Amino acid sequence: MASITQYHAKSIRPLHDRIVVRDMEFGDRITNGGIIVPSDDRKSEGIRPRWGKVFAVGPEQTDIAVGEYVLVSHWRWSRGVSITIGEEDMVLRMVDNNDILLVSDEPMQDETWSTAITGESDRKMIDGSLHNDGTQSD
Repeated sequence: MASITQYHAKSIRPLHDRIVVRDMEFGDRITNGGIIVPSDDRKSEGIRPRWGKVFAVGPEQTDIAVGEYVLVSHWRWSRGVSITIGEEDMVLRMVDNNDILLVSDEPMQDETWSTAITGESDRKMIDGSLHNDGTQSD
C-alpha cells in the first residue's frame, strides 16, 4: 500500500529555467448540460491539456512569471508533491517548458466541451451508440 508523504518547507526555488505550478484540476467534470465526465486520466476521455497556476520559476526563466496561468499539453508535468509552505497545503508539479501551450494573467476555465445547444441529429449520438442512426429494423 502506498503512503502519501507531506513535505514541509519555508520556501522552494526551481533551478535554471524550470517552472513549478499548483492548482491543476484532475477531478470529475460536469458539462453545462449536467453530464458527468469521469476523471479517467490516461484514457481517451482524460487526455487533454490542463491549466496550472505558476507557483515558482527558476532564475533563468524569462517568459513566464509567478502568478500567471499556463496551459500544459497532456501529461507533460511531473507527479504531484504534497507540500506545506507556511500554513498552506498544496500540490506542486514541475511542467515541461517546451509543452506550454498558452499563458494567461487570469484563471481559465476548462473549456474542453462545447456550450452549444445540441441539435436533434446530435442527440442520436448522445442517447445511443455512435453507430445508431435512429432507425430500427424488425
